[in-house]
Amino acid sequence: MTDTRSRSSKTVDGPSRAPHRAFYRAMGLQDEDFKKPFIGVATTWNEVTPCNLTQRDQATWAKQGIQEAGGVPREFTTIAVSDGIAMGHEGMKASLISREIIADSVELVMHAHQYDAWLGIAGCDKSLPGMMMAMARLNLPSLFLYGGTIMPGHHDGRDLTVQDVYEAVGAYAAGKIDEQEFCAIEQSACPGAGSCGGQFTANTMACVAEAIGLALPGTSAYPALHPDRPKINHQAGQAVMRLLEANIRPRDILTPKAFENAIRVVAATGGSTNAVLHLPALAHEIGIELDLRQVERLFNETPVLADLKPGGRFVMYDLFQVGGVPVLLKSLLDAGLLHGDCLTVSGKTLAENLQDVVIPENQQVVVPADKALSPTGGLKMMFGNLAPEGAVVKVAGLTKRLHYGPAKVFNGEEETFAAIERREIHPGDVVIIRYEGPKGGPGMREMLSVTAALYGQNLGQEVALLTDGRFSGATRGLMVGHVGPEAYVGGPIALIEAGDLILVDAENGVITLEVDDAELERRRQHWKRPESKYTHGVFHKYAQSVGPACKGAVTHPGQPSRATALR
Repeated sequence: MTDTRSRSSKTVDGPSRAPHRAFYRAMGLQDEDFKKPFIGVATTWNEVTPCNLTQRDQATWAKQGIQEAGGVPREFTTIAVSDGIAMGHEGMKASLISREIIADSVELVMHAHQYDAWLGIAGCDKSLPGMMMAMARLNLPSLFLYGGTIMPGHHDGRDLTVQDVYEAVGAYAAGKIDEQEFCAIEQSACPGAGSCGGQFTANTMACVAEAIGLALPGTSAYPALHPDRPKINHQAGQAVMRLLEANIRPRDILTPKAFENAIRVVAATGGSTNAVLHLPALAHEIGIELDLRQVERLFNETPVLADLKPGGRFVMYDLFQVGGVPVLLKSLLDAGLLHGDCLTVSGKTLAENLQDVVIPENQQVVVPADKALSPTGGLKMMFGNLAPEGAVVKVAGLTKRLHYGPAKVFNGEEETFAAIERREIHPGDVVIIRYEGPKGGPGMREMLSVTAALYGQNLGQEVALLTDGRFSGATRGLMVGHVGPEAYVGGPIALIEAGDLILVDAENGVITLEVDDAELERRRQHWKRPESKYTHGVFHKYAQSVGPACKGAVTHPGQPSRATALR
């Protein structure tokens, strides 16, 4: 028999723990509760972003399921920042750092209170990988539950997401839309609570959670405000109790084959480039190495099967209406592109979960592999003398994948955005934004304000953009992020000068700076690292500890290797 109280018994059993029980009695616990397992319910509930706004209620429904299944739920919250509200200014430096704080803070609460198992509910972008990283790190029976997508907005007969608002900024500045249209888009795009509606980072990582086995089948596409939410969350609470009884732990689930499944789902949905940061970080927690060249092989082998924004036409709610993530997984499994024998938190294998799933006819959101929207995945890894450690671009929906032109160099996002506003970016340019990497930012900002403004000026398909920073999942165009090594550590991107010719070939995954080695070495000898303005506090601390983007931008050594890299 599994000892379901092996941890919590240390805090509440015996005469010496009378003070501990006294604290719990102050919170309403009774004698019989001290004989039951204690279950953490971690959320990122707050009022700083619509993504997390419903999670207080969601935690309540999950706690009811835990109680009915014989557990004592203990709810706690951790931080989450709004990537959208942080976008386009200094606040975005906090976003990626928040992922580490989420994982660290959950680890600390679970360690301090010795809860026996836990359920993690998350919504905004970094909170999803942060919760899953904590699950891998703690290796306690645990289950991930997505807080849910937002419903699409509507304006002038079309669905809207927040991406449309960002692009409207550029269109308004360029005189393409008037103030009335601009305001109408702003007021219509986000109709209520939930995470951004397209296949941006939150929805990408929600699909990953289900594909990798940490989320219950069918839970990742549910809208935050769907009337079935109480039932779904209640079931999740009961499921975590079953995991505890069966002693199923994250490292039983997170195998190399499970990571391959996750990578294929990112590819098949045209998912966010941020997945290339978060999946290596999650693997790092359990000692699995994800080499980006092996990730690239999986991207190349996986067709695009879901027609989702920003590269496609539909939003997460549309996927939900045709059956959710299981329909996509079924399409991949039928094509022989998933490992069906991987264990999941349902207690069954992935193939068993999908046994009765049918891909609906007369819908265009998810297609079978023989009708793929693209023969290769929606992301492309890139390498070359400008990116020896690699870089990534979203190619889903991208028609122009080859660009050759002169560099326009900017040392930071603000410089770039100001140049765009002044209409100084022209067709053919290769825009360079550097010193925005994990260390150099610090924090590796997303650049949606920049990329959306370029689209708003009709330059989205006319220029290329390279950065050691990141992009929002809503970014589209020939926008290459995560260029490594980053500028702050002296990577080649730091040595580019205005007018240098650069080839960006997203078809073949090559970035070439047409400057000979001798000249690059001369420039390297004269290069000086810029001084950081962050000399104290969390940003300074992060910059001292964070690793490269190609390894997930992690801040601790991780588990010793327990598995080889992907096949």
